[in-house]
Amino acid sequence: MKNFITTENWSKNELQDILDYAKHLKINRFQKTLKNKSIGLLFFNPSMRTRTSFEIGIKELGGFAVVLQPGKDAWPIEFKLNSIMDNDTEEHIIEAAKVLSEYCDLIAIRAFPKFQNLEEDFSDNLINSFAKYSSVPVVNMETITHPCQELAHILTMQENLGDLTGKDYLLTWTYHPKPLNTAVANSSLLIASKFGMNIKLLCPSEEYILHEKYITAANQNCKSNNMNFEITHDIDYGYANADIVYAKSWGSLSFYGNPKEEKIIRDDYKHFIVDGNKMSKTNNALFSHCLPLRRNIKATDEVMDANYCVAIQEAGNRMHVQKSMLSTLLKEK
Repeated sequence: MKNFITTENWSKNELQDILDYAKHLKINRFQKTLKNKSIGLLFFNPSMRTRTSFEIGIKELGGFAVVLQPGKDAWPIEFKLNSIMDNDTEEHIIEAAKVLSEYCDLIAIRAFPKFQNLEEDFSDNLINSFAKYSSVPVVNMETITHPCQELAHILTMQENLGDLTGKDYLLTWTYHPKPLNTAVANSSLLIASKFGMNIKLLCPSEEYILHEKYITAANQNCKSNNMNFEITHDIDYGYANADIVYAKSWGSLSFYGNPKEEKIIRDDYKHFIVDGNKMSKTNNALFSHCLPLRRNIKATDEVMDANYCVAIQEAGNRMHVQKSMLSTLLKEK
């Protein structure tokens, strides 16, 4: 039995197989690969694209999805071992995962970090606890990484650029009034480096460099592929000759859990917005973003409405890659 929690545990060839089948499903949407399969979708945080694409995709493959929101329409769950449950939680993860495994053929989890304890959040304890106690495959719908977004991102790049080996990939920080999760940024480094691209990480200052776990993984992937990995704070250098520009805002790890303090420095970097002038410095690059995106805050209308913006295409590809991934997991099960 295999889980889909992080692409670090999947080879490039295995991921490419998922992408190739996703291309087939994009043309032949209605199949029976999930016939008589029940899939539990647990949302600890709000969702639009993820919930919609999973529910519709599962139905198109003949399966059945049950959506639960622990703490709202399902009992709140305790994740600490040996805890005395005298607080608001009603059910322990040990029982929750095992009981859901009795009903479901697969469990998918969406749970954002709480932005309180860096070490605890980056341990990804919630989804790893489900994986530990579940007897069915577990899928990550976004925690501290977002592997489903990774697949949609790469599929979109391949559809537009073909072989990605040697392409120049820019992951750029962009402004948002609030400190956001680093999941998509972490994931973009993992997948772009695994698929053989040269990578630049552009961020305003050292305070916005991503967690060393993902920097190290991306650097090692690039080295094994004989590609380059760089971190820069120079906007002109970052955009120069890029083939792909992927924008994402994230909170500074140096101010983790202290949003008011971080906002003092964050507001100095509004000029990191992606605009037409910056895109003109690239090698006619594609632009994308995971969405949702605040127009004229993260990227200008000019960029979002340009022919080189493939954010909608990437969002659409979420459903196809997820259908392929679910089919692969339940076939292997």
